[in-house]
Amino acid sequence: MDDRRLLTVEEETTLLPFLLLRVRDKSRNTVKGLLSRRQVLVDGEVVTRFDAPLAPGQRVELLPKDSAGAAELPFPILYEDTGLIAVDKPAGLLSMGNERERRRTAYRAVSDYVKAREPGRRIFIVHRLDRDTSGVLVFAKDEKLKRALQDNWENVVKKRGYLAAVEGTLPQREGMVRSYLHETATHLVYSGPRGRQAKEAVTRYRMVEENRGYTLAAVEIDTGRKNQIRVHMKDLGCPIAGDRQYGAQTDPMGRLALHADVLVLTDPRTRRALTLRAPLPITFRRLFPGAAL
Repeated sequence: MDDRRLLTVEEETTLLPFLLLRVRDKSRNTVKGLLSRRQVLVDGEVVTRFDAPLAPGQRVELLPKDSAGAAELPFPILYEDTGLIAVDKPAGLLSMGNERERRRTAYRAVSDYVKAREPGRRIFIVHRLDRDTSGVLVFAKDEKLKRALQDNWENVVKKRGYLAAVEGTLPQREGMVRSYLHETATHLVYSGPRGRQAKEAVTRYRMVEENRGYTLAAVEIDTGRKNQIRVHMKDLGCPIAGDRQYGAQTDPMGRLALHADVLVLTDPRTRRALTLRAPLPITFRRLFPGAAL
């Protein structure tokens, strides 16, 4: 594809039939290729599932083949100065490359964006978000600042806030989960007894809104463990919507319903608090139209 295409959904359907109907110059295999190469956005978020549900009014965008490497970022910049850049990473996009995917990553897109404006400048990822989690992601523009943040991360970060759409009703309007996390040989994380290999994890939650069998929860983590929020919501009997790996039965958004909405950190250069916020994605607002955040 050479150009972006923007399409508007007019009736309830799923993604593949919608694309086959609206993009008639492409074969079924070509359209599937667009999905697998992460060239399809729904309301600004990368979607790869062919059966992702669509509702009237949603916007579907088809990206050019090399859009991830374009000088213009395909996602919003939340903050930028001479040393830091924070972006709103969409769900479905890797923070950093791995053995199977090097090009279509947030790191690659931000690196190309910065180099186009400051030739020769390198960027360094400060922390990561899981591929399926959207929200605040921070990069440093020099290695010294990256190290100052990473080497003292637990003290630098004052708040890590998330919004999660979970199935069912939380046991309390506000509460805390504390457990010891273990990981299986297949990389599944679970709560278990205290032990040498276990990592303590603390998650605090607050109900924001309920609607149609789902609860929007504001979540803060005192510890940054792998899949911590996902495991703790499962432990509460309210798995995150779309998280079939950890017990979800439904997928109303066509994605993992977890969004990193706020990160507050102390800027090592000024010793002042820097608050970074990523707005609630449209997919969340469709499920919780009355959410006051």
